Amino acid sequence: MGICENRTVIITGAARGLGRAYALAFAAEGANVVVNDIGTSLGGEGRDTSAADGVVAEIIAAGGKAIANYEDVTDWDAAGRIVAATINAFGDLHVVVNNAGIVRDRMFVSATIEEWDATMHVHLRGHFCISRHAVNYWRAKQKDGRDPDARIINTTSGAGLQGSIAQAAYSTAKGGIASLTLVQAAELGRYGITANALAPSARTRMTEQAFADKMATQGEEFDVMDPANIAPCVVWLGSAESRDVTGCVFELEGGKIMIEDGWREGPAVYKGARWAPAEVGEAVERLLAGRMPPRKVWGS
Repeated sequence: MGICENRTVIITGAARGLGRAYALAFAAEGANVVVNDIGTSLGGEGRDTSAADGVVAEIIAAGGKAIANYEDVTDWDAAGRIVAATINAFGDLHVVVNNAGIVRDRMFVSATIEEWDATMHVHLRGHFCISRHAVNYWRAKQKDGRDPDARIINTTSGAGLQGSIAQAAYSTAKGGIASLTLVQAAELGRYGITANALAPSARTRMTEQAFADKMATQGEEFDVMDPANIAPCVVWLGSAESRDVTGCVFELEGGKIMIEDGWREGPAVYKGARWAPAEVGEAVERLLAGRMPPRKVWGS
């Protein structure tokens, strides 16, 4: 038996790249998998259901259980239908993996309001809608005296944790997702729900364009950037074994699992009275000299 035997998982953006790797790995560990994907381009245009159907066919051919779903996670009512379809098909829901996303690479001075809104819409609204409907189901389940043992697994990014040149909108959205995860973990534990986030580094449609040299590891003895490397940690987070882990952000790459240490209070200077504006500069110099060196913004 796999570690997710008889658990049911919704994975958004599951037709390609990381989402596909997650879907195959969950199914291999015994989970019922809902492959949600509307089949858009990298920029969010168009529709194509064949990619999601292909992943479902792979899972079924390997002896697993899966259904395809083509609803838009950014649509409130559609997100509710995804949850309802999942429960109708498999009788329960245990895990939501929020993986769907788009990217609109642009230097900040050239960014448009349309690109900004589209990026926030897919990442932030998309994470909210389906998770909110799932939480409604899990709360009702708990009130009925049944243990939800539920998981929300969000997708942030190194861009969201440290910034990335030419990705102001994407970085902002991904930083918001990291904060959302902390709030979900703090609020939802009482209902038997954990919330964690991933910052995966792997070869996808997004990263092949932005970091082509770094992603080209196919010919090496260990393909560090294979999306399948990320899946084992995601599957474990979706299993019953992870019930005591919540509010964490994991950076994953190749064979590395790293947990983020989060924002912490750094050096401080106390005067014991109100500062004069002319005094602040010297105080800030002392603080900068005493702090841990920050991680560089990607691409800088």
